[in-house]
Amino acid sequence: MGRSQETFNKKDVKNKKEKKKKDKEKKKLERKDSEKSGSLEDMIAYVDENGRITSTPPDPNKKKLIDSESILISIPKQDTVEDVDPIRKGIVTYLNESKGFGFIKDSLTQESVFVHVKNIIEEIKEGNVVSFEVQMGPKGPTAMQVKLFR
Repeated sequence: MGRSQETFNKKDVKNKKEKKKKDKEKKKLERKDSEKSGSLEDMIAYVDENGRITSTPPDPNKKKLIDSESILISIPKQDTVEDVDPIRKGIVTYLNESKGFGFIKDSLTQESVFVHVKNIIEEIKEGNVVSFEVQMGPKGPTAMQVKLFR
């Protein structure tokens, strides 16, 4: 009598596939049942007078009348534009002369400004207080005309 062609490993793989198929079918039926039980009322959300989302309808007595003309849809224009001094002051936080660049922390805006060695007028080191002009470079603000602050 010959041996069965179905080895233990083949039986195990076959059983796992069948179990996975049954589990998938079971989950599919559970999803269908849960979709049927969900009603439209469960999906409705309300916004109260403070702008928070709630599950209860708002009180009609607290209803406020809003003038639709007063709602701004675009970005408001800035009427008061301050004349910012083009020459700024900052501290050199990082400088690598071998690579040819560094960073200056602007004392006014507290943001880091990139500086290239070709834009340095006087010799500077890390920790020096410097004056510089800011121009927008290809990757962000770049310091120009960098020199020691006196």
